[in-house]
Amino acid sequence: MKTAIGIIQGDITRQNVDAIVNAANRSLLGGGGVDGAIHRAAGPELLEECRKLHGCETGDAKITKGYKLPARFVIHTAGPIFGNEGGREDELLASCYRRCLEHAEEHAVKSIAFPSISTGAYGFPIQRASRIAVKTVTGFLEGRNTTLERVLFVTFSADDYRVYVDAYRQILAC
Repeated sequence: MKTAIGIIQGDITRQNVDAIVNAANRSLLGGGGVDGAIHRAAGPELLEECRKLHGCETGDAKITKGYKLPARFVIHTAGPIFGNEGGREDELLASCYRRCLEHAEEHAVKSIAFPSISTGAYGFPIQRASRIAVKTVTGFLEGRNTTLERVLFVTFSADDYRVYVDAYRQILAC
């Protein structure tokens, strides 16, 4: 079965999927932006479980329950801070997407929603990040027997939505 890929503008905490991805900081203990919104929506149990994980390295991911979210799971990934990773930003960002997809497969996730990782406070340019995201996800899924039936990119703003749609069209055209 081929995995459907979609791009929507919306609130990731309200997505009716098996797993949502949290663009977290390395501590996994909450923060601003997507991270703060997910922690608020999931409730205090999420923070308690995250404390037991002892953080996450940049480019890696860890999985927890979704608690009060519609999603059964939250896959937390620590994205790179643009300009602070010794030129490895692209590689680390791609690793975030791959590691999340690997966790999804390990837990038989059928649907997953990604935010735009590292493009907020971490300063990763959205055009560049969107191409890495789309290329990494489509490359991971290509020719693969996977549990994933649907992958969503969920953008907060209309401008980011248009950037992701453009990136998706460009990647498919290659």
